[in-house]
Amino acid sequence: MNLPVDHLIYAAPTLERGMGQIEALLGARPVYGGQHLGYGTHNALLGLGPDVYLEVIAPDPAQPEAPRPLWIAADAVTEPRLICWAAKSADLDALVGKAHRHGIELGKVTAGSRARPDGQMLSWRLTDPRANPAVGIIPFFIDWGDSAHPAQELPGVGALLSLEAQHPEADRVQSHLRLLGLALPVYPGPQPALLARIRTRGGEVVLK
Repeated sequence: MNLPVDHLIYAAPTLERGMGQIEALLGARPVYGGQHLGYGTHNALLGLGPDVYLEVIAPDPAQPEAPRPLWIAADAVTEPRLICWAAKSADLDALVGKAHRHGIELGKVTAGSRARPDGQMLSWRLTDPRANPAVGIIPFFIDWGDSAHPAQELPGVGALLSLEAQHPEADRVQSHLRLLGLALPVYPGPQPALLARIRTRGGEVVLK
């Protein structure tokens, strides 16, 4: 797959519920990643290859004061589901400028960090997930800089084979993705949706 997927984001009302659903679907339990301090979320992770991973994300009950809506819309789901994805980019500022010139708003580039359970800090720069120009189908973009990619230290559940999407305005969204250099197939559908095909030890699974 030539799509520069960094990670898939699977949101759930609670982290325990999301982890349990992924374990039932993929046959492996995600490992706790950490808190996004100040952002109101926490996560658990599984590897989908050497530089791709699955992130289960949920509101963090230890951060009730975090601004709402949350930066990644885990507080908007009532059932666990795949809500968005992140793509790799080594030049976020240039990409945001190019997108803006074509009427695609990716938001500001900001820095983020979280502590792993072993105390090691991960840091990154990313475009704003809250911009969400096509309800999760156009990704936000991330650059890990000097941090090791999280997938390198994660237990693997298998491999991401393909990613595709549905959207009511499929042609427009497909055009915007191409302008951003992304060959994500988008098909007409009643509402935005992502479908990831994953090879696991038990066979192929479609995560949505």
